Amino acid sequence: MMAASLLRRDKKSTAAHLKADLKRTDNSSGLRQLQELLDSVLNPERGSDPEALDWCKWLLAGGDGFDEFCRTVRSYDNATLCGLVWTANFVAYRCRTCGISPCMSLCAECFNNGDHTGHDFNMFRSQAGGACDCGDGNVMRESGFCNRHRLKTGENVPSVPRDLLLMSEMVLPRFIITIIQYLRDGYTEPESAADRDLQKVLQQLDPHISFLEELTKMGGAMRTVLTKILTDQQTFKELSMGQEDNVYAKKNYEKYLSALKSSGLVSVEEKGAAGGAGDGTSDAAAGAGALSLLGATATASLDDSSKEEDQDGLQGVGQRKRVKLSSSTKDPSIMDTLKHKCFLEELLFWTIKYEFPQKMVTFLLNMLPDQDYKITFTKTFVQHYAFIMKTLMKSHESDTMSNRIVHISVQLFSNEELARHVTEECQLLDIMVTVLLYMMESCLIKSELQDEENNRHVVVNCGEALLKNNTYWPLVSDFINILSHQSVAKRFLEDHSLLLLWMSFVSFFQGMNLNKRELNEHVEFESQTYYAAFAAELEACAQPMWGLLTHCKVKETQDYTKTVVRYCLETLQMWFDAIGFVDEPSLNQLTFHLPLHRYYAMFLSKGVKCQGLDLDSLLPDQEMLMKIMVHPLQIQASLSEIHSNMWVRNGLQIKGQAMTYVQSHFCNSMIDPDIYLLQVCASRLDPDYFISSVFERFKVVDLLTMASQHQNAVLDSEQERPMLEGALTFLVILCSLRIHLGMSDDEILRAEMVSQLCMNDRTHSSLLDLIPENPNPKSGVVPGSCSFEEMLSGVADFKAPVFEPGGSMQQGMYTPKAEVWEKEFDPIMVILRTVYRRDVQSAMDRYSAFLKQSGVHTGNPWPPYKERTPLHPCYKGLVRLLHCKTLHIVIFTLLYKIWMDHQNMSEHVLCMVLYLIELGLDNQVQDDKVEEEPCIEEHCHDSWFPGTSLLSNLHHVINFVRVRVPETAPEVERKRERERERETPPSTSSESATFGQSSRRLTGNWRENLREAQVFSLVAERRRKFQEIINRSNHEASQAVRPKSSASRWLPPGTPPQLVTEILEIRESMLSLLVKLHQKLSAKQNSLSLSWLAEVDPAHHAHGDGLTAIERILAKASARSRHSKRCLQEICGKVCPPIPPKKISPGDKKSMDKEERRQRARERQQKLLAEFASRQKSFMETAMDVESPEADAVMDVSSEESLDSEVLYDCVICGQSGPSTEDRPTGLVVLLQASSVLGHRCRSDMPKRLPTTDEEHIYPEDTCGATHDVRLSLMQRYFKDSSCLQSVSIGWDGGVYVQTCGHTLHIDCHKSYMESLRNDQVLQGISVDKGEFTCPLCRQFANSVLPCRPGRGMETGAWHAPSTKSMSTLVKEVEDLQEQLGIFPIESNLSKEMESVIKDIKNTTQKKYMDYGKNPGSPDNDFLFMYSVARTNLELELVHRGGNLCSGGASAAAKRSCLNQLFHVLAMHMRLYSIDSAYNPWTRLTLSTQSRENEYCDEERPEVPMLFRDVPSLLIIFILTMPQPLRKEHFTCVVKVLYSLQFTQALAALSIRFSREERLAWSNTGAAKKNLPNSDKSWESLLGHMISELTKAKDVYDTNSEETSALSSSVWSPQSIEFRLQQFCLPFLRLSCLLQHHLYGDSLPGCLVEEEFSLLTRCLGLAASVQCSGSMSSAACLEWNISAFDLISQWCSEVVALSDTPSQQSASLLGQDPQWAAPRLLQLPDNYNTIFQYYHRKSCSSCGKTPKDPALCLVCGAFVCLKGHCCKQQGVCECVLHSQHCGAATGIFLLINASVIIIIRGHRFCLWGSVYLDAHGEEDRDLRRGKPLYLCEERYRVLEQQWVAHTFDHINKRWGPHYNGL
Repeated sequence: MMAASLLRRDKKSTAAHLKADLKRTDNSSGLRQLQELLDSVLNPERGSDPEALDWCKWLLAGGDGFDEFCRTVRSYDNATLCGLVWTANFVAYRCRTCGISPCMSLCAECFNNGDHTGHDFNMFRSQAGGACDCGDGNVMRESGFCNRHRLKTGENVPSVPRDLLLMSEMVLPRFIITIIQYLRDGYTEPESAADRDLQKVLQQLDPHISFLEELTKMGGAMRTVLTKILTDQQTFKELSMGQEDNVYAKKNYEKYLSALKSSGLVSVEEKGAAGGAGDGTSDAAAGAGALSLLGATATASLDDSSKEEDQDGLQGVGQRKRVKLSSSTKDPSIMDTLKHKCFLEELLFWTIKYEFPQKMVTFLLNMLPDQDYKITFTKTFVQHYAFIMKTLMKSHESDTMSNRIVHISVQLFSNEELARHVTEECQLLDIMVTVLLYMMESCLIKSELQDEENNRHVVVNCGEALLKNNTYWPLVSDFINILSHQSVAKRFLEDHSLLLLWMSFVSFFQGMNLNKRELNEHVEFESQTYYAAFAAELEACAQPMWGLLTHCKVKETQDYTKTVVRYCLETLQMWFDAIGFVDEPSLNQLTFHLPLHRYYAMFLSKGVKCQGLDLDSLLPDQEMLMKIMVHPLQIQASLSEIHSNMWVRNGLQIKGQAMTYVQSHFCNSMIDPDIYLLQVCASRLDPDYFISSVFERFKVVDLLTMASQHQNAVLDSEQERPMLEGALTFLVILCSLRIHLGMSDDEILRAEMVSQLCMNDRTHSSLLDLIPENPNPKSGVVPGSCSFEEMLSGVADFKAPVFEPGGSMQQGMYTPKAEVWEKEFDPIMVILRTVYRRDVQSAMDRYSAFLKQSGVHTGNPWPPYKERTPLHPCYKGLVRLLHCKTLHIVIFTLLYKIWMDHQNMSEHVLCMVLYLIELGLDNQVQDDKVEEEPCIEEHCHDSWFPGTSLLSNLHHVINFVRVRVPETAPEVERKRERERERETPPSTSSESATFGQSSRRLTGNWRENLREAQVFSLVAERRRKFQEIINRSNHEASQAVRPKSSASRWLPPGTPPQLVTEILEIRESMLSLLVKLHQKLSAKQNSLSLSWLAEVDPAHHAHGDGLTAIERILAKASARSRHSKRCLQEICGKVCPPIPPKKISPGDKKSMDKEERRQRARERQQKLLAEFASRQKSFMETAMDVESPEADAVMDVSSEESLDSEVLYDCVICGQSGPSTEDRPTGLVVLLQASSVLGHRCRSDMPKRLPTTDEEHIYPEDTCGATHDVRLSLMQRYFKDSSCLQSVSIGWDGGVYVQTCGHTLHIDCHKSYMESLRNDQVLQGISVDKGEFTCPLCRQFANSVLPCRPGRGMETGAWHAPSTKSMSTLVKEVEDLQEQLGIFPIESNLSKEMESVIKDIKNTTQKKYMDYGKNPGSPDNDFLFMYSVARTNLELELVHRGGNLCSGGASAAAKRSCLNQLFHVLAMHMRLYSIDSAYNPWTRLTLSTQSRENEYCDEERPEVPMLFRDVPSLLIIFILTMPQPLRKEHFTCVVKVLYSLQFTQALAALSIRFSREERLAWSNTGAAKKNLPNSDKSWESLLGHMISELTKAKDVYDTNSEETSALSSSVWSPQSIEFRLQQFCLPFLRLSCLLQHHLYGDSLPGCLVEEEFSLLTRCLGLAASVQCSGSMSSAACLEWNISAFDLISQWCSEVVALSDTPSQQSASLLGQDPQWAAPRLLQLPDNYNTIFQYYHRKSCSSCGKTPKDPALCLVCGAFVCLKGHCCKQQGVCECVLHSQHCGAATGIFLLINASVIIIIRGHRFCLWGSVYLDAHGEEDRDLRRGKPLYLCEERYRVLEQQWVAHTFDHINKRWGPHYNGL
């Protein structure tokens, strides 16, 4: 057919042909052809084949190439938005300064192209994915747009030519329906198919969807076409069902219909049933429906039929029938099955069905910049909302799916206009609330709170996956997001039926996760459901609440608050009914979740604070207030119980709940509203009722008796004290906390900040985290007008980040200013905000430290009393708590008990009692004209105090009190004694004793009377009040109510002793008790004299201990009342000592003793600890001292010591002191490590820069290690191998460095120490099998022991005598010494140890760093390695001394050096290889034998010429191979001879750098001076001679003309030549001097840098003849033993003789410069972002992928994959490999994604910390905060210092094995 013929033609021409056809006005034939072609190409039955895609691309392009077509379409892009879509883990930015919506985000490109300097922005890793908002004025301010999206580009883009996108309009609909048909086909219901593999279907579709994505990226023009197609209903109708004759299409459509069936909320069967109920659509019916959600609580307002239905709905709890919602939603369509009208809707439907595949999501989001699409898509999304919820609940991958849902919804709902539009048009709010309700209904269970059997309330079950996995999160987050828009929130608050629905939703969480106290045994399984419960309350209840509250800020919104409060109260009332609550909370039950209470509290607070509402108009009646108070109070009491270990059998999780409840993210949605609600109740209820409730809830009623003994029915005695403290502390918090009672936002912020800073110094980020922010996202960081930063700088000082010598790095910290400690420290706020009890102690310790330091108070201070902000007038009633008789009786009783030393009292109790008294004195009740209630004689407490004012009650004297006590109590004993003495007790009818005999006692309630009379009054009082309020109408007020609980009161086993009534004589008032307590505390008889009162000044008493507190109270009392003052003076006048209790019963004594013993034990322990700490401190001071005495004993034994004294060593294991002997050698604790630090040195002082662009590179060729490698391999090409191996040093890379802590031990002691370590498994990071251990004394890390040689420490005495022999004699002697054969040492313990150390040294480094010879393992190779170890250690010590010897002997490096011992070990080993005398370089240096010139020819290769040899290496070889000990004159001789060679080399190197003309000139000058006397000590003549000799060699001088021309641009003056010669010789002189210092103990005097040369030559004895210290001539130090010119000619001739060496190589070997700059790490950029942006997306050079964890080597700049399996070799990951290759097993890596540095050292690694800190001096590990980071130079210097000094092992403590996995 036609299509077939088209298919055969090539695609390009076909497309062009069709396009031409379609452009005609009559395009029917073209259309037909196209349709047929597409039918065959896009045949869904063929599956997805790449051919089809190819066809589509050609057809769209209509004859052009597809890429060409893309470019053309892009040129018509009119989009003004960026809209770039990203997926999880993408790095994006958020700028709070520019954002309107809190969810605003920018891609890196738009961010960097916009101007955000000084803004509050951060970088973040996207969790769910997102899209760039640049250009969208609804989400961000225009000032933040980048320069690309700032211009309205749309205006000047030409309009799109019609035919450009013609083909697209024709082809794409067919393409999209193919995708849809494919999705229909592939879908199987989860139940039906066992092997349901949606991924497979999606994978095959991948190319198609990617193609769509590509189209969206072509810009606005193409998006417009796509939008048209996706939203066109006609096309959808035509294509969706397929044509009549197409069987496939029909079947396919049916599949789609069946998939649609299950998409509604109400399944089809339920629909019929619900139809009947759905006819009442008026608001009333809607409300009623909503109420029915609360279970049967709503029965009052519903008709009977629904009542029955509800009742049986509750029969099967757990499997509750679904509550029919049909009547409650205004729009039944929410429940119905979906119907689709266009492609977009069906595409979204399948996207949901397939659980939001990433590609589809990205495609749908990529279209959003198109405005029409955005609106349609949002509506479609809302329409599918319920279906999304259903799919989400079924999904197995709910986490991933949640992220993808939010990825979409955030883009739609953050935009206020759009959100408002959908709310109005599609009932978005109804849909959301309904969907949330439905979701939660799936996991409801019956509540067991209060009345377990008949409870009708249902709550969510926190154990269900829905809550445990936060599955509800996306829906709640959308809801919070739309409530942040004012227009939407107002609609919500105005819609009463919605509010009711929402309240019923909130009530599902009321009382969830109920805890029941375990009384018998510990729970087997600790449930962790509390996480889910707290998260659910915070996210599903509190955050929407905060969202609504932000819109209730002004007077105009009063009505909203009133409505919410009304519904809260209604719902609460229904809740109380449902749980069957009367008046008592049930025992041992606790729930932390009361969201309804908290909604009520927060709206109350907001109404009073911001909207000027009158509190009383919002409050219910007294009875309801009493109910409301119960559960929050229960939580406060339970907190105390939990901390008193009463819930310990419930496991740790209950403590977790108590902590979470007060934790900073939860406290302002939980404990703050609770306490506020209790404050409101307290201010409106009868204070006596309230106070007695508190003590009853805290279970300490029984304790409040004057008697010295009592029985407590509910508490063990060790729980009494903490519970009493808890109750009093709670009362103090209740009376003094002002967070919702009148503080402004700024004051709150300040108080929060101060309380956090007082507990501990804090970093900026932890402060931000710890200060409870207003959880509503719109409000910015912290509420209030004043910014966080200003406030912070007002209360705190910044402590810059420091680096402590121990290696721990401190972050930048904020610490409270002095005046904050003085005036603002508020212990009450601290107690309220501490998650851990230890923080309160920490705050107090810091407070007392401050007082000590500022000299205010030296003892143990008490928490200071702080003045409060005044109360808001609404809450004035709260003060009455402090002025009620009940509280005064409690205070009096407690003061008395503390004075009498009754058990279970504590300092804290006294402190809180005094705090309450002081609060009462400071907050007087304003109007004392309140008419007193008529006194009914039942008021037990009237007999105690005359009125309610604390001030007047203070001086009221109480004479007698009647108490009930056990028969065994001391009071009874005393009475018996008195009776024996025939003393009648005084009359009890005095006014104050009626307490005990009030008529109430006789009501016959004897069970109740088992407890003390006074407490009975507390409880009875409360019952009476309650009764009074309940029965206002009846006159039964005087009748006692029998408490429910008393009958079932649990009696302890073993009948208690009988209680008897006793009368105590007291005769005290509160004032007199305070005075007596003052005496008791101060232990003085009359601590308060009469004169004291006169001169008191309350201000002075702000800080101090209990004495100060009492004095302050007495001062206030006497200042405020004359009567008190008089009483006080009387008391002070006739002060008498306190009556000690007469006799203490043995039981009492026991408990007191026990307490005392505990106290003493505690004190002893403190003392021991303190002593131990001071000992440890003094040890640390001696051990860590740089110039430590032991170290000196080893190193610098002073030369004055007498000749024969042997060095004595102390063994740090056995403690004995003695010499090191052959049999029992002593050794130094050493750490051997391979090091490449020297090899990384460069010539220039400037460190190399880390590349951060593609143009920058680092060249490794110019490092010291690389240069030496090149030099050695060059020599090995032309010279004899054995000679080459003595002409250079190795060990620049991978050399072995030896360092010691200076402590010594016997080697046999060490062996047993290692054995004990082997059996000790706890050592972390130390591998004993590798010989690692820590020094037994200073715990420094070590891995070997270096034996000390027996005998004297240094060569002293005769060895030092100045030599008088001539140079030639000495040369001869040295030669003879070298001829002596090495004597093999006698086999002894010492020699064995030396052997084993050598083995250790060889094992320290890798094979490749030891074998440089042609035949590995040969003696020559070994020889080279040995002397190179000595060289490495000398060179490193030089580096540690700063690269020169100017600083003299006192250097920290010297302390760690053990060169002396190391030299002897190496020397012993090297003596075994004697140098063949024929090749001894000494003879060639001194020309003492000249016969061997002609022997060169029969060698296969010549020896290395002297001028090419490395002079320091020769020095070390000579010293190590000559017999030890070596006389100093011989040492000096060797140095002199080698200096001549070094000087000659310097001349040669210099001459190569001259231009030809300069060479000529200088050789002439030299020739002229040659015949002068002393010409061999003038460099001019020697240089001239040298040039003329070397000119004989074939063109040594002519090769590198380009190279020299650069150097010779400057003219050489005599001064510059002299300077160069000195610089050239300095490295050799420094090494010789250092060696002399270590071998002979010569001191190293310090000097200026300019004088270093002259100083060193003097020290080495080179400059003996020259005395002038000024300008030192380098040639003057020469001392030749034969004619200098002959010697130089001889050395030059060796170079000239090299006929086969290319002259270029000779020149480069001659011109070697021995100077290197100090080793440096790379120079890093200041801003971390520079590194991050370049490297975090860079691909790895070895595997080509972008690494998941990229890392950078800071030594050489290599880019490596951390932990990447892609670059593993032989099971070793790339970082470890690189550390071996680059640093001989030491690597320093910067982790790009974490900004931290890790150190790899051998088989271990540690996290070093970060060198990049933010503006507040903090690290940002893992870039979690994403704030800009800047390089901290000090830290980087410290890191470099540790690398150069090789101290990583000592300073960093947390090492762990890396198992080659980094």
